[in-house]
Amino acid sequence: MTGSANLRVDRVITRGGFTLDGQTFMVDNNVWLVGDDDEVLVIDAAHDPSVIAAAVGGRTVTGIVATHGHNDHINAAAELADLVRAPIALHPADDELWRMVYPRRPPDRALADNQILTLPGGGVLQVLHTPGHSPGGVCLYGQLQNSPVLFSGDTLFRGGPGATGRSFSDFPTILTSIRSRLLTLPAATIVHTGHGDDTTIGEEALDVDDWARRGH
Repeated sequence: MTGSANLRVDRVITRGGFTLDGQTFMVDNNVWLVGDDDEVLVIDAAHDPSVIAAAVGGRTVTGIVATHGHNDHINAAAELADLVRAPIALHPADDELWRMVYPRRPPDRALADNQILTLPGGGVLQVLHTPGHSPGGVCLYGQLQNSPVLFSGDTLFRGGPGATGRSFSDFPTILTSIRSRLLTLPAATIVHTGHGDDTTIGEEALDVDDWARRGH
């Protein structure tokens, strides 16, 4: 996995509603911008396209990647894509969730497990399919600024796995995804989450057996 010391990661926090199973909750989402002074990849276009576009500035957006299809991670994607003229990518196992928000506009590209996404300056991110929070949930792993980095969406947070108590989710599946795809990464890997603060793979690996005992 190659990387570029010139790449930087910017976090934009947006606020809005997460709706599923007839309930709506107000949430703060992390929108991640990965790039350099000229180009940028947007991860999880949430809630407010104008705020995200302002953070992008004059840079070219090479793509908008959705880590999964829950509305709070995609509800700014279409408008942002039109503003910055960039394609939207989603794992096809989350197409049903996508259609709840965009019934007449499919994603532009399909993400696949182990797919390589090219970043400015020669950097790359590897797509890791990590179902459980949703069927098509993915994480993105790479070397940025000479350090291993994971964009975990809602698969892994500081303190445990993403929620699995709603439709399209399953706790044993997310636990298997975390154990087999994420905890095998270097312990020093910085985890940029879909909500809340960063963590590391090493920190979260300490508690995996406790998550399994608690069953959530």
